[in-house]
Amino acid sequence: MSHMFIPGPVDVSEEVMQAMTQPMIPHRSKEFDELFRRTAEGMQKVFLTQNRVFQPPASGSGMQEAAMRNLVAQDVLVLVNGAFADRWYKVGVANGKSVDRLDVPWGEAHTPEMLRAALKAKHYEAVAIVHNETSTGVENPVKELAAVVHEISPDTLIMVDAVSSLGGVKIETDAWGLDFVLTSSQKCLALPPGMSFAAVSERAMAKAETVPNRGWYFDLLLLEKHRIKDSTPMTPTMQIIYGLDKQLERIFAEGLENRWARHTAMAQRVQSWMLAHDMPALAKSEYCSKTVSTIQNTREIDISGLNKFLLTKGMRIANGYGDLKNKTFRIATMGDTTMDDVNQLLDAFEEYLKIA
Repeated sequence: MSHMFIPGPVDVSEEVMQAMTQPMIPHRSKEFDELFRRTAEGMQKVFLTQNRVFQPPASGSGMQEAAMRNLVAQDVLVLVNGAFADRWYKVGVANGKSVDRLDVPWGEAHTPEMLRAALKAKHYEAVAIVHNETSTGVENPVKELAAVVHEISPDTLIMVDAVSSLGGVKIETDAWGLDFVLTSSQKCLALPPGMSFAAVSERAMAKAETVPNRGWYFDLLLLEKHRIKDSTPMTPTMQIIYGLDKQLERIFAEGLENRWARHTAMAQRVQSWMLAHDMPALAKSEYCSKTVSTIQNTREIDISGLNKFLLTKGMRIANGYGDLKNKTFRIATMGDTTMDDVNQLLDAFEEYLKIA
């Protein structure tokens, strides 16, 4: 069986794929309402929230747009430390918001101290943070960053992109006081692409009521109107929801704590192996991602050649992203990937190093 070690889309289990072959049902029917309600309740457990969870048919980028359109009338601060944080900045600008950036070099994390200084200098309606920056393999300290927001600017909303971490890393939405946490189907949840999820607080919904021009497709008030009836305003991604229903069953059978621990152990295995072979992670050890390892290509490996070799063994990894292409490579260990899978990859990597 082939295995992709790329940061999404990831492999989908045969069991989930089979669940997705169920016949279509009307999305305005009691059968669908029951299915939709069950997946929403399951996702609340994954988000560790009592808040509503929206399940619209869109990618995670769509939920970035939803956050900007619904929760910001004018001033927002985006913490930029990689390509996907930069995308959130661009989404804000494209939607006519007044967006400030708090930049750190790619490969570094934001610290509570720098956020504290930014919030003391100016008031923002919201702060946007990427929890796990897929381009750099950096996990931002969201718990500590959120605490600073609550301390310095309690009415500022906290918007978190958890696209490449939720379901693989413990994110305490309610305990940390996060207002909008978004993720996608095709990463740690190990489903096909095409669906996103967002846990949204009561105060975020109250803010949305005051913001004009929220659009239609991503209007949280419209989504809420339908959510309370266990539905969506637009046609939902029926097949992925069938798959999600099955996958949630599998996730809870494994146990969330076990799932988080598995992701951590696999990432640490990759990072320690690479370090032992003189290829350190781009991120500092305390900020290394638990789902995608961005490794410095200090040995100047031909990434394309490596992938051609890995493909003969049914595996593939990802090159670096943007300006980091060829300077780094990325190995994702997320979803239903196991330690056995990781060991097979590292054995193949070792083999390639001997012949390259």
